[in-house]
Amino acid sequence: MSKKNVLIVAGSDSVGGAGVQADIKSCEAFDCFSASVITAVTAQNTNGVSSVLAMPASMVKAQFEMVLAELDMDAVKVGMLFNEEIIAVVSAFLKELRAKNVPVVIDPVCVA
Repeated sequence: MSKKNVLIVAGSDSVGGAGVQADIKSCEAFDCFSASVITAVTAQNTNGVSSVLAMPASMVKAQFEMVLAELDMDAVKVGMLFNEEIIAVVSAFLKELRAKNVPVVIDPVCVA
């Protein structure tokens, strides 16, 4: 049986305890392959966040296009989206994936 493909849409946590890094670890624990769309990069550690840089919405869109051009997704996990422009891009791609009956888990980040 081949590995399931999971698309992780989230911010990057520089210390690795949250965000896309933590989601990749969870997918690996269940023998799934992880692809990712990075929405923001953080400078953080276990004591707090000192800085956040959002990806341009055009870069988020480009990441989706490249990943989905190559891989069929079995599931999607969404975390930090950061701003309205990114939310709009992600929403459009989620509509396409839901039309293909791909399950989506929304795990919004409100406070880090």
